[in-house]
Amino acid sequence: MTVEAAIALCALVTVAALVIAALGAVGTQLRCTDAATQAARVLARGAPTAEAERLVGALAPGGATMTVRRGGNAVVVRVSADAAGGLLPGVTLRAEAHAQWEPGVTRGDAHAAAGR
Repeated sequence: MTVEAAIALCALVTVAALVIAALGAVGTQLRCTDAATQAARVLARGAPTAEAERLVGALAPGGATMTVRRGGNAVVVRVSADAAGGLLPGVTLRAEAHAQWEPGVTRGDAHAAAGR
């Protein structure tokens, strides 16, 4: 094997690995988006935060984190996770979802339901 062929083979393997990592990152982003959306919907209905955390644990990739911000007329959920299970170091994917409070649910009801 010549040096040129060895370099080409290394480049091909590197490009293939990057493509696979990028596809994994896309899948992770979609899972984070879905988890954030579902968690925001359930919180907007007045469910406890623990229920939203269970949803995020089931839908988001392992190691994902959830933050919740309750506003005057909406709840905002952000889900963050490492890209492609750590194959892309330093890349953190985030998804944010907003949901309006359901009729009859007030911000105080949601805090009480969450045990806060």
